[in-house]
Amino acid sequence: MEQIIMYPDADNSKEPVDWKMVQGQHITALVRNILVLGSGGREHALAWKLAQGDGAKVFIAPGNAGTAEVGTNVNIKVNDFEGIKRFCLEQEIGLVVVGPEQPLVDGIVDFFKGDAQLQKVRIVGPDRRGARLEGSKAFAKVFMEKNGIPTARCLAVTKDNIGDGLAFLATLKAPFVLKADGLAAGKGVLILDSMEEACRELEGMIHGKFGDASSTVVIEEFLKGIECSVFVLTDGQHYLLLPEAKDYKRIGDGDKGLNTGGMGAVSPVPFCTPEFLKKVEERIVKPTLKGLRAEDVDYKGFIFLGLMNVGGDPYVIEYNVRMGDPETEAVMTRIEGDFADMLYACADGTLDKVHFAKSDKTAVTVMLVSGGYPEAYEKGKAMSGMDQLKNCVAFHAGTAFNAEGQVVTAGGRVIAVTAQGSSIEEARAIAYRNVEHIRFEGENHRNDIGLDLMKLSL
Repeated sequence: MEQIIMYPDADNSKEPVDWKMVQGQHITALVRNILVLGSGGREHALAWKLAQGDGAKVFIAPGNAGTAEVGTNVNIKVNDFEGIKRFCLEQEIGLVVVGPEQPLVDGIVDFFKGDAQLQKVRIVGPDRRGARLEGSKAFAKVFMEKNGIPTARCLAVTKDNIGDGLAFLATLKAPFVLKADGLAAGKGVLILDSMEEACRELEGMIHGKFGDASSTVVIEEFLKGIECSVFVLTDGQHYLLLPEAKDYKRIGDGDKGLNTGGMGAVSPVPFCTPEFLKKVEERIVKPTLKGLRAEDVDYKGFIFLGLMNVGGDPYVIEYNVRMGDPETEAVMTRIEGDFADMLYACADGTLDKVHFAKSDKTAVTVMLVSGGYPEAYEKGKAMSGMDQLKNCVAFHAGTAFNAEGQVVTAGGRVIAVTAQGSSIEEARAIAYRNVEHIRFEGENHRNDIGLDLMKLSL
């Protein structure tokens, strides 16, 4: 049967057209133009998966050296809403996928919906009101309490009620959890072993340790258990549970040292059984969506549930309103089907109509970071060895091209090596074999990603 390709013309609505039978022949639109906002490993993984979709043409703003391999980088910053608008109109973008949280908290979805010229451009992400789930931890805790969603006891503290905060700390047992209310680049959470240290850090945070982000601090009861990340894609009414993952935040093996943006991830998670995930859906996902609808929040996008498994029961540690990093680098390799179709359906409110399946394979991601990270580090270090990688995907997290066109480091987290296998052990072995090929001055990585989960599986 002959395939006919239909080219959109000036009178065409520019809407994506699914495969259809017309007079016995297949007809499809040639191109679906998609813009991914962001420059990290998460955005490389999203662009990599979207580029596999039928007719997908992917642009990334601003992107990195890795995203240039799967799409076209565009020199526009994620907070330049007017620049993004101009590009969307010039390139006839049909779908915008927002990678990082800041543009969502700043209201990029509201900007799109309030602009008459952008009405036909779909955008995946919540509006400013929905983004408060991540933008304000105090708001998220109130939301959870209002909707009966299981979470730890807490108290929001400012300069005005610091005495109440110190009294609340005295009712808790170590370790003590302090969270900056606002966005702090993934580093605004402190877990402290002594009351003296907790009181000192509370004072420091309120007085500017994390800038305005910690002018309000949420003191939280420590929940003992194992963490995992569950990802929801919702159009506000319907939802899909994407592959779950476990990430590793501390810089050193054995979860030692400073908190980072994430040093690796594993998907699936052995203790996320069908029974556990059913509890997540009934106790967390459905009440969350019901609560958002009750507050008339327009939420079309990702909800990242940071969970603690406490004796088989899920508790919410935090909400994020976008995909996680480095979990996305593992999760995207396990999604089967056309991811672009899924996101178009999400934006259109038809998520119940799409095909979705999860790979049975296990994915392990190992993050390579710059020397000194998560504290001071140098950029511009020449990289080598990427041409020797086999049976893996290297998602670039902090890379750029220098004047000579060579790939160099451009961030604290540099590159995320992701491999699949029939087990955690097999995927780990492949990932770490490839990690050894990549070289740059000061390179550092953890050697124990997935080891704890392997022990659980025994």
